[in-house]
Amino acid sequence: MIPSYAVTDSWSIRTTPSMSSEHFELWQALLEERTGMTLSPERKVFLESSLSVRMRELGLEDYERYYEQLVAGSTQAKAMEWSVLVDRLTVQETSFFRHPGSFALVEEFVQRFIDERPPKSSLDVWSVGCSTGEEPYSLAMLISEQFQARKSSDYYGITATDISLPTLGKARKGVYSARKVERIDPQLRERYFEKLNEREYQVVSTLRDRICFARLNVLDLQQAPIRDMDIIFCQNMLIYFRRWRKRQIVTRLAERLAPGGILVLGAGEITDWHHPDLERVHFADALAFRRCK
Repeated sequence: MIPSYAVTDSWSIRTTPSMSSEHFELWQALLEERTGMTLSPERKVFLESSLSVRMRELGLEDYERYYEQLVAGSTQAKAMEWSVLVDRLTVQETSFFRHPGSFALVEEFVQRFIDERPPKSSLDVWSVGCSTGEEPYSLAMLISEQFQARKSSDYYGITATDISLPTLGKARKGVYSARKVERIDPQLRERYFEKLNEREYQVVSTLRDRICFARLNVLDLQQAPIRDMDIIFCQNMLIYFRRWRKRQIVTRLAERLAPGGILVLGAGEITDWHHPDLERVHFADALAFRRCK
């Protein structure tokens, strides 16, 4: 008799199935068509392993059947499954206050905004490709600190968007491991996080309430109801796209800036891009553009 702990399903004793070049090209095309993201041939193994894990969960045994399910299934089922798959294929490695130079630039902008705008003005911020929320919460902490330091009566709100619904669900909860939170300045951690247990912390509700998380595919930016933003923060997202699509995305983001607003990008993520209404912001260790008044 085989002990119960030794019983495994057939998948568990198999190696990851090999994907033919033809099927890899089909998956490449599908991913780019629906998200704009590209997978280089070097990431074939990553795609195979990611799909295999999901196929095991669904009880599917080959890539072709899974592909057909995503393409030819019912509309609702396709949408739900596609959301799960995109979450698996999107790298979500992020951290609080990543790229200090970019946050230093935002801090200076917020200080100037408070000093130059009339009292009770509204500072509108957009975090594009927000992943699990570390970026928009970092922006919220930074802005809150500046508003309090200057006793500002201004208001601020942050729109945070991502293509992955499961990822957005995690971001809304604002729950993070002790390992992630311990890297934050102790004073900020004390003010903006509640300790749930020895392993987890949660962003305080007053900060969570400042952020609206919403699903958005950057291929649909033209239809996005987001306008007149003072700060658009878009980092570590453009690396997934072809050069021509990067330019297209950044141009559409630029169109959503308010006069005087800034577009903050990841250093080195785009080169040789210009827009007639924007000027380069010269700031150490940051890539940003300001919309001319």
